[in-house]
Formats: sequence, C-alpha cells, structure tokens
Amino acid sequence: MIFIHTRRTLIAIAALGLVLAVAPTMAQEDRSIVVASTTSTQDSGLFDYLLPIIKQKTGITVKVVAQGTGQALDTARRGDADVVFVHAKAEELKFLAEGESLKRYPVMYNDFVLLGPKNDPAGVAGMKDIGHALRGIKDRRASFISRGDRSGTHVAELALWKDTGIDIDTEKGSWYKSIGQGMGAALNTASASNAYVLCDRATWLHFRNKGELQIAVEGDRRMFNQYGVMLVNPDKHPNVKKLLGQEFINYLISPAGQNDIANYEIDGQPLFYPNANQAGA
Repeated sequence: MIFIHTRRTLIAIAALGLVLAVAPTMAQEDRSIVVASTTSTQDSGLFDYLLPIIKQKTGITVKVVAQGTGQALDTARRGDADVVFVHAKAEELKFLAEGESLKRYPVMYNDFVLLGPKNDPAGVAGMKDIGHALRGIKDRRASFISRGDRSGTHVAELALWKDTGIDIDTEKGSWYKSIGQGMGAALNTASASNAYVLCDRATWLHFRNKGELQIAVEGDRRMFNQYGVMLVNPDKHPNVKKLLGQEFINYLISPAGQNDIANYEIDGQPLFYPNANQAGA
C-alpha cells in the first residue's frame, strides 16, 4: 500500500508539473484579439504592415474582421469583436451613446478623393469644390459608383451629396449605381465602367488596378477622413478581452504606435497621419 500511495503521489506530481509547464504556453496562445475594422485599413495595406509590428512589440495576435464601418459596429454590438477601428465619427459617437463602448480614441486621419476616368465626361477634373463636382456629375448624368454598404466611405459620400443640396435618394437615376460592396470592388467597377467614385486616399494609393481612373477632385476640407478606435464594453459583453484590447489601443495611441503609423508609406508618400493627441479629432 505504501508503494501504491507513493506511486500515486509521483503520478500526481508529474501531472501537476505538466499542467504548470503547459499553462504559460496556453496563456501565450490566448494573447489574441478580434478587431472589427473598416475595409480601408485592410485594403490600404496598413494591417499587413502594422500587425507584425504589434505582434513583435506586444505579443498580441490581431485577427481582423474587415467590413464597412456600419457592419463593423454591428459586429461589435453583437459582442463578436474586442475592438472596433473605424472612420465615421457620427456613427462612433452613436455607438458610445448606446453604451457599447466607454471611450473613443482618435488615432489617425487622411482624406477622401474623388476619382474619375481620364476622359472626364463630367468636366470636373481639377476642381477644388467637391460640391460643384458632384453637381456636375449629376447634371451630366455621368456614371457614379457608390459603395452602398454603410461603410465610412459610403456615409461620407451621402453627407457630401446632402451638403451639396442634392437628395440622392430621390434625384439619382440610372447613372448612379449602388453596389453594396467594399472599396476594392467599387474601384474595379468604376475602372471597368468609366465611372466616378469616392475613395479614401490610402486605398487608392495601394490599389493596383487603376486602369483609366485618376484623381479628379481633392483638397476640399469636407473630404477629411478621421479614424477612431474603441474597446467594446466588457460590462455588456463579458467575453470581450478587456486587458488585451486596451493594450492594443494603448499601442496605437502611444508615441511608438503613432510613429509606426506615420512610417507606413507607398512610393515615399504617407498613407495615414497620426493625430491621437489632437483635441476634438
């Protein structure tokens, strides 16, 4: 019996040692979060550049669900993401007001550009007033591609039509095509159909299939494009990885993270400009 007891003790000690040896590995494997983010951060190549840096500096593996901003926020509302990283401030503030997050952090900005075919059927190339350009497209019934997917870019497009005094829901015709797809698909459709399209500058710079598209209008202050990040409220969604999610956010808004974002360039041109410390951003 003494031998049996000793044997059992040894087995128990060995099992405990195995658990202790495996526990750190399990903890490391669990250092992952889900980020619901706009397609522009994906299509611009930012995540391909930034996520390996985040992994190296924090040990966090980031799994990105790339969707339009509206869909990304809905994913977070279901508790299917730990963090949202999007670009439609009004929608982000609504998300906060609903208690789906407790704080919004500005991260970076760039701008939107109006793209169009090189033959410029609407005669808007070189304009600095986006309102005049959109009215010219409508009046000449030049083809326009809308994402139509509740993304940050779609929200910005609708706001620009409204600011121009055009109720696009009632005034659109066959010239206005809403495709309900992401930025890459919208660019490909515009390129193939000799059409105009609104795009964030970063995705445009990263886009390879430019075809006959070129920048027609840029530089209007109304085309400013701000990005924000929020931790999903763990009180409403207990499965949210609060500590890891906040660590990811803290990196993005830290001097090191802001510097890494600023260093993402294509052909020497920055795609995003960090502004985490800018009041009111």
